[in-house]
Amino acid sequence: MPRAGLNQQIVVREAARLADEVGYDKLTLAALANRLGVALPSLYKHVKGADALAQKLSALVTAEIADEMTTAAAGRSGDDALRAVADAYRSYARRHPGRFPAGQRVPDSADPAHVAAGARAVGVVYAILSGYGIGGDAAVDGVRMFRAAVHGFVSLEAAGDFGLPREVDRSFDRMVAALGVAFRSWPGPEETGAE
Repeated sequence: MPRAGLNQQIVVREAARLADEVGYDKLTLAALANRLGVALPSLYKHVKGADALAQKLSALVTAEIADEMTTAAAGRSGDDALRAVADAYRSYARRHPGRFPAGQRVPDSADPAHVAAGARAVGVVYAILSGYGIGGDAAVDGVRMFRAAVHGFVSLEAAGDFGLPREVDRSFDRMVAALGVAFRSWPGPEETGAE
């Protein structure tokens, strides 16, 4: 019998908290059931298994990141918006080191809320690029560049892979500034040979 008051949303939110405490790689259904004070089979009333939990956790993380990026971008444009959104993304990863990796899953097409959250996050970056005059197919390249740079940096930082003797914040600041320079000087189709 499932615990009274327990539902899928509570299970997923508790999984997120547990992941932040123990690490995403150590998040198991058994550990979550123990945390919730229920028998493992009781969790199956709310999530169909480990993969279903991972998908729901990914949807939660994607929505949280999209919310933070949207809030950071509000009322800003250009380099100011770029900096604020990059900082918000990095700040989220630092505050939620266990759940952050869960967000790196392609939104499940069967979960409209997950798809919408992914679209909101990408939409923030498209809006920033529009402020630089980058649109259409070129904006897809810009979104990929932003994500590769910011997510790549944040993931490497979270893994402790920056061992060189230089302040990491300074490196992040330079990278974001370089993205701004790149977006301000974005080549037009005639310069790239694209049509």
